[in-house]
Amino acid sequence: MAEPFPTCYLNGEYLPLRDARVSPLDRAFLYADSIYEVLPVYDGRPFRLHAHCARLNRSLGEIRMAAPHTDLEWADIVGGLAQRNGGGDMYIYLQVTRGAEYGRNHAIPTGLTPTIFGFAAPLPVMSAEMLNHGVSAVTAEDQRWGRCDIKSTALLANVLAKQVAVDAGALETILLRDGRLMEGSSTTVHVVRSGVLCVPPNSRQILPGTTRDVVLELAERARIAIKVAEIAVADLVSADEIWLGAATREVVAVTRLDGRPVGSGRPGPLWRRVYDLFQVYKRELER
Repeated sequence: MAEPFPTCYLNGEYLPLRDARVSPLDRAFLYADSIYEVLPVYDGRPFRLHAHCARLNRSLGEIRMAAPHTDLEWADIVGGLAQRNGGGDMYIYLQVTRGAEYGRNHAIPTGLTPTIFGFAAPLPVMSAEMLNHGVSAVTAEDQRWGRCDIKSTALLANVLAKQVAVDAGALETILLRDGRLMEGSSTTVHVVRSGVLCVPPNSRQILPGTTRDVVLELAERARIAIKVAEIAVADLVSADEIWLGAATREVVAVTRLDGRPVGSGRPGPLWRRVYDLFQVYKRELER
């Protein structure tokens, strides 16, 4: 990953990222008592900001925190980060913690001031190799906690799952639970079978994907049939196409799963249609 851009946001101030400091007693540091959001910016314009704010606010509500900002205030912070870091294409990371207390207390304290942090970094570039040949993924048993629908900073299980992919020379680890597809360690997973785009339903075991929503909208625009239902492992491994969706990578074709070809072993035609529509759609929003 490329280095982040130099200017960050911390508790109402824009300052050099290397100079940013938070208390070691912050509950994010002690308990991962915090949530985060990641959204892309294209040509200086936040992409689907309302949807990202809605997910951020939902996560805050699920951990019993009041929203520290309105959507308009978040828009100002995101816009400030984008402008101060040169505009263009990037992603913005936002984090809200419950704040710091003088001590360590498992029970949720009252009266703390939230810590609000944000930074910007370059978007990963989809290489010609990835576009033409797709990427590899591996599968692993899902060992995350029971509230994956909360975009919490408690990501150790995700980190360990991602390392499984790294060790295998793959881009992503696709997580399975009780014989069913969940999602990737940092992506949503889409499966194409017999011309139908299939995704598992949202639940407490799956993070609601903002990019997944974009992909489904574009699939409808392309007149691709969609099915939201649980996906068995057998249906995943015999899929015609598998796609990964993420805010920082848009939609990527998986062409090898656990060392075996997916479909023809090359990016499929439905992925190409949705990928091309994605490029058109994000530029439409810039105008």
